[in-house]
Amino acid sequence: MKRALVVIVIGLFSSQASAAMSCTVSAGEKKLAGAAKTSYLKKCEADAKSACEASAADRKLAGAAKSSYLKKCVADATGG
Repeated sequence: MKRALVVIVIGLFSSQASAAMSCTVSAGEKKLAGAAKTSYLKKCEADAKSACEASAADRKLAGAAKSSYLKKCVADATGG
């Protein structure tokens, strides 16, 4: 249990997700609106989820640690 907690804490402070520009900020800078913005945000979120899942697999996370990491990683990447 302690090991899983340590892995979660390390994952939360990972610079990978926070180094990337969030989807909402990126969409704002591109001055997207309406359907174009919606489509962009949807694709950006899907890309972020894929990248976070790959990162979780590299870190060999499973169970609650993986779920927690994915939730935080995707939220950081998408700006939500």
